[in-house]
Amino acid sequence: MKFRPYLFARTNLAFFALTLGFSLLPPVYGAEILQTPETFVANAFNGSPPAPQRLWLDKTQRRAIRAILERELGMLRVRYWRRDTRTAWILEEIGKELPITTGLLVEGQALADVRVLVYRESRGWEVKYPAFTDQFIGLRLQSNHQLSGPIDGISGATLSVRALTKLARLALLLDSYVQQSPP
Repeated sequence: MKFRPYLFARTNLAFFALTLGFSLLPPVYGAEILQTPETFVANAFNGSPPAPQRLWLDKTQRRAIRAILERELGMLRVRYWRRDTRTAWILEEIGKELPITTGLLVEGQALADVRVLVYRESRGWEVKYPAFTDQFIGLRLQSNHQLSGPIDGISGATLSVRALTKLARLALLLDSYVQQSPP
């Protein structure tokens, strides 16, 4: 076989262009499932969760939700689990680009547990650790729809921190709606 330098250079150039092209694509990250929503709900009710219920949202409630999320919720009803004064919520909010699925447990109008269930972002993953989520425990919703205490941020995870803070406020707001109605 005869050596043809132009063919060799063309093949290397194509390989280089292909390699460069793939390196410029955004990285693909998989979802990290830390706990399934079913397991969160089961644990929230000591292994025997109540049947799920749905909260149908009226215009006033949707307006309050929009003020917290800074966007429309995008649904007319929200699923939750309730036993006495305890409610469990599985909610999602966008961190930077992808949704963060979070389980929130409210008891006596205060947050009893906050857990990141599925984390899909490439950054800000520190919010999934108890060192961060435990600071929500015991917080309540004030009349201005703000939390009753401060939430410490995490450098490099600002958008994830904001997302979880919004979800905590939202869960407390939704809990206040369902506690007004009989179980």
